[in-house]
Amino acid sequence: MTETPKVALVTGGSSGIGASTVTELLDAGFTVYTAARRVDRMQELAGKGAHVFAMDVTDDASMVAGIERIVAEQGRIDVLVNNAGYGSYGAVEDVPLEEARRQFEVNVFGLARLTQLVTPHMREQKAGRIVNVSSIGGKYYEPFGAWYHATKFAVEGFSDCLRLELRPFGIKVVIIEPGPILTEWNEIARDSLLERSGATPYGRWAKRAHKVLTEFDKPGRASTPEAVAHKIRKAVTVRRPAARYPVGRGARIITSSRDHTPDLVFDQVISRLYGSR
Repeated sequence: MTETPKVALVTGGSSGIGASTVTELLDAGFTVYTAARRVDRMQELAGKGAHVFAMDVTDDASMVAGIERIVAEQGRIDVLVNNAGYGSYGAVEDVPLEEARRQFEVNVFGLARLTQLVTPHMREQKAGRIVNVSSIGGKYYEPFGAWYHATKFAVEGFSDCLRLELRPFGIKVVIIEPGPILTEWNEIARDSLLERSGATPYGRWAKRAHKVLTEFDKPGRASTPEAVAHKIRKAVTVRRPAARYPVGRGARIITSSRDHTPDLVFDQVISRLYGSR
């Protein structure tokens, strides 16, 4: 007898890490649902066999409908990959609170709400995997990324607590911590930085930070989305996954060095890099 394929939901599937993860999980034999606001950008994934549908992780009704659809069609949900997220940069003084709240809605509260929605089904199954895509930005910090880093620090703490809560029910929680990755994330982050702070009193340092972020899009400085997707595949298929997986060029070095570097020393290193000494 053949084993029934496990069912996975990947959010943010319209590009980058999400799209690559969908492909990886399809190749691994999963029945894959993927959701994003831009359904038109997921047609290639649909052609590969993924079930694509629209979901806005800031809209509760669309999240509820999405989970209900999966359970109605498949009778179960085994894996949730919370990948939807974005970075919007700028000096704290310059970023409107409305934009700061939106980053938390997308990067934290959308992730948390989907977790709430899938947990009862996984608990009933006595098994499941919840994979939260965080960032090395959940371990270190840099100027002009305060709101983004705050969301990723929140994802780290949320996931650690969740892992202990759900362990008795056979549900495993894993954190993925990508380093620099070749996706549209970097361009969105650095362009928003110049838009908000390029012509303010922070302009000189904002332009320097924009240059630093641009460097990470050059060949050899960043890893591919496929590298992250491969790690996510491992996280959902191995019997005993690690609590967290740094992935990408320099990710493990950065996260481990941050754990062992005094704050004042780390401040000096980052300030020197961004020219804000």
